[in-house]
Formats: sequence, structure tokens, C-alpha cells
Amino acid sequence: MVKLNYPKTKKIKYVDNYHGTKIIDSYRWLENYSNKNVKEWISKQEKLSHSIIDKIPQKKKITKRLNELWRYDDKTIPFEVLKGKRIFFYKRKKNDEKRVYYTKENKKSEEIELVNPNDWKENDSLSFVRPSPDGKLLAFGKERGGNENPVIQIMEVATKKILNDSVMGQRQGRVAWLHDNSGFFYSCKPKKGHAKKGEGHYWDKVYFHKLGTAKSKDRKIFYHDSVKEYYHTAYLDESGMYIIFTRTKSKKNEIFFRKIKEDKLIPIATGFDAKYDVNIIDEKILIQTDLDSPNGKVYVTDIKKPEKKYWKELIPESSDKLIKISGISGKLFVEYLHKAYSITKIYSLDGSFVKNVTLPGLGSSSVHGYWSKPDIWLRYSSFVVPHAIYKYNMKKDELELYFKPSLNINSSKYIIKQVKYSSKDGTKITMFLIYNKNLKKDGKNPTFLTGYGGFNISRIPNYLLTNIIWLEAGGMIAVPNLRGGGEYGTKWHEAGKFEKKQNVFDDFIAAAEWLIKNKYTNQSKLSISGGSNGGLLVGAVAIQRPKLFKAVNCRVPLLDMLRYHRLSIANTWAVEYGSSENPEQFEYLYKYSPYHNIKEGVNYPSMLITTSKNDARVDPMHALKMIAKLQEVNPNGEPFLLLVRGDSGHTGGATISKNINKISEEIAFLMNKLDMVYE
Repeated sequence: MVKLNYPKTKKIKYVDNYHGTKIIDSYRWLENYSNKNVKEWISKQEKLSHSIIDKIPQKKKITKRLNELWRYDDKTIPFEVLKGKRIFFYKRKKNDEKRVYYTKENKKSEEIELVNPNDWKENDSLSFVRPSPDGKLLAFGKERGGNENPVIQIMEVATKKILNDSVMGQRQGRVAWLHDNSGFFYSCKPKKGHAKKGEGHYWDKVYFHKLGTAKSKDRKIFYHDSVKEYYHTAYLDESGMYIIFTRTKSKKNEIFFRKIKEDKLIPIATGFDAKYDVNIIDEKILIQTDLDSPNGKVYVTDIKKPEKKYWKELIPESSDKLIKISGISGKLFVEYLHKAYSITKIYSLDGSFVKNVTLPGLGSSSVHGYWSKPDIWLRYSSFVVPHAIYKYNMKKDELELYFKPSLNINSSKYIIKQVKYSSKDGTKITMFLIYNKNLKKDGKNPTFLTGYGGFNISRIPNYLLTNIIWLEAGGMIAVPNLRGGGEYGTKWHEAGKFEKKQNVFDDFIAAAEWLIKNKYTNQSKLSISGGSNGGLLVGAVAIQRPKLFKAVNCRVPLLDMLRYHRLSIANTWAVEYGSSENPEQFEYLYKYSPYHNIKEGVNYPSMLITTSKNDARVDPMHALKMIAKLQEVNPNGEPFLLLVRGDSGHTGGATISKNINKISEEIAFLMNKLDMVYE
């Protein structure tokens, strides 16, 4: 092992007193990302990281293969507008860095380029598009460097003219057009200087903008004066007669509605006692909720009787997790997770079962369309099957392929297997294994173990480029469905929240132990990877069980769990993690906070920790402070490397090239530590 000369990191003693417990934080100064000294320190860290990663022999081949897998002629579902025949869709040509937005007057007419972000500055991206119901106008958001701060612009589709309209605030989005095109609802946060210091990421509000008027005349429609963490959204039903408002905090919300031409808000669900999603179809309100039903159910009531006492069960709770209900082509398409993979059922509006949708295989799918239109679109992918688009024939229960990328991938070489194992407390956890049919259970397979385990988010069989790269290099992939996720309903999520967060880490550790015990791999061939809440996951288990893993890829992570809530939007996550300002919650946060549990004399596994300059969710300070402390306590051990993505956000960069570079660095780092060959 070559000794690394880490950049010198000064220590400035800062003492916090948490409910009588004094904690020294010597790297508090690294929280000031804009400080000249911090920037110089980051530059030195990155120089060191690149001096190692850029020389890894696997990186060149990974980059080449990623370009082959990512650069192809791609397109999305051709959505027909609600009122008319005009069609909108994205396309990306093989050599494009960004997707381009197109339109057609009808299915048979020529396609016309509308918005081409490739003509913008390199780091500018198209964050969302929202055509008006008749397709005559288009609202779209332009953001920079993944900063999740889009600015709304309005285009007249026929002429491609950008109108002079602008709107209030920052982080503008969630546009909902009136059906007469006279204006639209949108959500935003206050501009700098219009909120208290540190609160610019909060105070989300819904406004209404009348087309052709100054933004100063935009009316504030739906908001809250005392709770800054609430998110507010407005959307119209398909008839255009009703506007639905949601107020959300974490995974629970309130829902109101009113007629477009009236001002009185009518409550549907209040009190933040559950999660609710509402559709209004043919003067009926359909309410999807996990209220008293951890896996979810659907209620129905008349539009004139929205109160809970009038709700009637339409689709009962089942053993599968209810994901979404959509009114399409006169039927209800109900999407479920069955053992963490997708299934879809069709019901009539009276709640009677019609049929199951036959899917291509064990994977993830989504269904799209309008209640009043015949087209039924379905997207499908799996761990080793790229996203494909189908048109569904409900009468015949058949899928007609519309688009499938032409890629050099032999998916038939690989097996997708689901196993069960016991966690520390005996809870049974499911886990997907993906590997080559010729794999030998000799305990020597390079393994990519990844997870999430939080916020009711499910890890399901999605296609990722990293899957193909890793498998082609002779490795295997393991994806456990940890508690804290959403795979098995509300109770599964709640079993990994607050003081039960350790369950998530225990589930992941047990997955690693199971893989070793069952001769799939061993410690020297076991890598772990996770991002955001998943970054917290891999950071925590690496600190708790350092001898279990060889290498760690820790992306845009939360690692200082005593101060996470003080920066960016993170206080909204206190309903998931808790807060150190609460004495009881401080105790368990301190117990597992990765940054605070690093100990001298422990040989921790090699870590690559990455963060993004423009991350609008997780502050870079987590990565900076963690690296500094790891390098301090173990300067002669495995390398601890930092990369800061300069023009990227929480989910990546604006161009394919930037994202390919990001992935190739991370995978090359892991492959190198596991002595993998990729030729």
C-alpha cells in the first residue's frame, strides 16, 4: 500500500453542547463552502484524488463502454394533448449531450423541434416541460448546473416565440394550466432577500399567473404562514373544472379542492394523518391512501360529499403495496409492488376487477394516458433490460412495442434472482441478486452491494448503466429491500425511521454477511455504494463494521446527523430522522452519525466520497468533514478520497459527458480496489 500525502487540514476547536453532552467539532470551518480557504483545501483534495483515479487502468474502458451504452437515438412516449391531436415528446440523437423537446400537429405530421438545450450554455438544462391542454402554449423550466432552481418561460408553440411572461420567486415549477389558456398555477420559493437568512429553500407557495400580466400581479393562492417546511402544489382534474391543492410534509399531506370559478377551498383530507392522492373522474373523487391500510387502498365519494364520513371503499387493501391509480381509456389502472417488482391490475370505475396486465417480465413498469382518450402507454425496464415503450391493447391484453433502444447487451446471459435472509432481529428481508449464468459460488465474486432504506422509497428492478458495466467485468450485484423503504408498505417504512434507523443498517450488514456465508463473495471482494440517504447508509455501515467491506462509494451523502437539519432544505427531513434539538432524538442520532463515530486506530475500508457544488438538497459539508476526519485518524491506511462535482447537482450534471465521467470515476475506483479486470 502506497502511503498518501494528504493535504494538511487545520483543526479549529468548536464545542457544541447538546443537552449536557459536549461534542468537539474541529472541522466546522469546512461548512463554509464559499470560503477561500475551504476552496483551496478542496482543490488540493481533488488534485490528490485525480492523481489516483485518473490512472486506474479500468477507467478508460469503462468510459468507452458507457459512451456505447448511453449514446443512441432515444425517444420518449409521444403524448397527445388532452384537447386536440397535437403530440409532444423528447428525442435525443446519438451525439446529443441533452434531450430535445419536439412536437407534431398530429400523429402523421412532421416533427418540429421546440426546445433544444444543446443550443444553451453547457451547464444549462431543461428541467421540466408542461404543454397547455390544447398544446398551443408550452411552459418549460431552465436551470443551471443541476441546481434545481428552474426559471419558467412560456412559448407560443405555433411560432416558437418566447412570451414576455415571468413569474414570482425562485425554484419555480409544478405548472398547472387553466383549460382556456388564460393562465396557470405554479409553485415557487421566495427570492433571496424575501425570507429570513437560511430559509430561502422553504416557504413554498402556489401562485396564479394570468397570461400577459406582470408577475407583480400574480396572486398568492395556497400557502402557510407559520410552517416553513410545507410543500404546496396545485393540479387540475381532466375536466378542467376542478383545481386540487396538496400540502405536504414528508410522506403525509392534506388535500383540498375547489371549482375553478370559485374561491372557497373544500377539504378532502386534513390533519396530516396519512398520505393521500386524489383523482376526480366523472364527478367522483377517488382517494388513494395508506390511512389504516399500510399497503394502501382506494376510496370513492361523490364530488358533492367529499367528507370522510361519505367515503366508500372502492379497491381494498391487498398484500401488495399500492403505488398509483390512473384513470386511462375509461378504466382504472392500478399499479402495485409485488415482492418489490411491478404488477398492474385493471378495474372499472365501480371497483370491479377487469384483468391483470401481462408484463414482459420481473421488472418495473408505469402506465400513462388519459381517462377520456384511448391510448394506453406502458414503460418497462429491468436490471439488465433498458427502458422500452409499449402501447397496450386492453382488449387483447397485448403489448405492442413502440420503442426499444438498439444496444449491444446480451440480457439473456444474466440471472435475476430474489432471495430472503434474516436481519439481526430476525426480520426477513428480500434481496435481488443479478449475476452471470456461469457464476461460481466459490466466495470470490466481485460484488456491488447497494441500498437505500429511507423515505418510503423502493429499490425495484430498474435498468442502470452501472449494472451492465459491473456484470460485464465479471461481478455480481446485490440489491436488498431494506426497512425504511417503501417496498412493503407504511409499516416497512416506519420500521426504519427515527429511533429505528439502526434497523436499516442492520439489514444491510446482514445482506453482506449472507452473501459471504452463501459463498457468493468475501470481504476482499465486497464493495458497497449508495447516494443521498443511501450515502448515509454506506457511511454508517462502513464505520460500524469496517472489516466487512473492501471499498465504499459514498455519493452526495448525509454524514453529520447532528447538524444536517441546519443547512439547505434538510429540516424537512426531521420527520424521517429526527433532530438533535430534541433530547431523545439526539441520543440515537449521535449513536449512529457516521462523522461522530469515527475512531482512532481503526482501519476503515477505502472510501470515495463525492459531493456536488450545486446540490440543492444535501450540503457538501457532510462529505468535506467526513474526509477530513478519516484522513486524520487513519493517515496511513486505505485511501480516503474526495471529489466535488463543480457544475452538478444532487442527481448529476447537465450533459451525458459529465455524467459518464462521474460514473466512470466511481466504478473504476471500486473495480480497482477489488482487483477486477475489465478489458
